[in-house]
Amino acid sequence: MEELLRTNDITIIAYANAILTDSGIDVFELDVNTSVLEGSIGILPRRLMVRSDDLIKAQQLMRDYEIAFR
Repeated sequence: MEELLRTNDITIIAYANAILTDSGIDVFELDVNTSVLEGSIGILPRRLMVRSDDLIKAQQLMRDYEIAFR
């Protein structure tokens, strides 16, 4: 798994997740429970992970949709 995106903006995570999933790329969101424990005040970022084989395609999709990524 490779980190594609790290943000504390849950709308960006949801948007990127939808784009990637619709394109057939499996995604895994890390740090969801940690961000819930901090009280949902948004100080801890969540990470969106993709398989290594899908990283280049996922990065291109992020560029196409103008989503900043790592």
